Amino acid sequence: MRRSVVLPALIFVAGIVLVASAKEPTGQVIVWPQSGTPVLRFSFGKFKELGIVGSLRNYVVDTTAENLWTKKITSAVFDLYLFDKARVRIGEGWISLDNIGPGETIKFQTTIRASGSPVSVDVSPRSLPAELAPAAPPKTVAVTVNSTPQGAAVKLDGTDVGTTPKIVQVGVGKHILEFSKEGFNTGHFPLEITPNDTSGGSVSYELGTSAHDTIELRDGSVLSGDVESLSATDVTIRLGGQLQHYNRNQVKRISLIERDASTQP
Repeated sequence: MRRSVVLPALIFVAGIVLVASAKEPTGQVIVWPQSGTPVLRFSFGKFKELGIVGSLRNYVVDTTAENLWTKKITSAVFDLYLFDKARVRIGEGWISLDNIGPGETIKFQTTIRASGSPVSVDVSPRSLPAELAPAAPPKTVAVTVNSTPQGAAVKLDGTDVGTTPKIVQVGVGKHILEFSKEGFNTGHFPLEITPNDTSGGSVSYELGTSAHDTIELRDGSVLSGDVESLSATDVTIRLGGQLQHYNRNQVKRISLIERDASTQP
């Protein structure tokens, strides 16, 4: 009889221990700066909605800031940015820190308004004390670079950064974005970032007219090249510097661009 009574009791107690030890998913942790000597570690819990004011939602989040540095941080202000699951910025706020000793951790709540449901956060220094200046990396802001049509290769100051659409980190100063896509003229876009600019901006560049004739074949293929000659039975096209011949019945549609006679090969 004792075994039949004690055994269920032990199983019940073990069940309580397992449930009690389960942890809620942790929030996002950001170490600043991302490169070099770490100075601050921000930990954010879950965003809790407080209510809606107009088209904006009020949120509060439990926040922890830990001084990872060897010196006291007298005063620092960070901008706080909220993003949705598509990495679109939907809200912003700020965090003010004062008199945090080396290794010290402070906990507080941060309130912020957003136009949607926040999924991730990011921080950017707004003002730093003189003692943090050597540790702070050069400021960059995230800019979404796009083009019409999409899929263009992008260079920032001559360095490849990917294809559109692309989020690019851009430093303070004047820059040149270069867009290129097969079949279209290459374009350049001047971009200037000021010390007061923040992440979340965007640039969209229209590549304009095609640099070559467009030939659509009946099998669905689309060619971008230069039509050299047309006849009742044959179409001759220059593709990648090589002449190619197609039967007239293979060609469904041809779109010819206006070409200066001086540019003819």
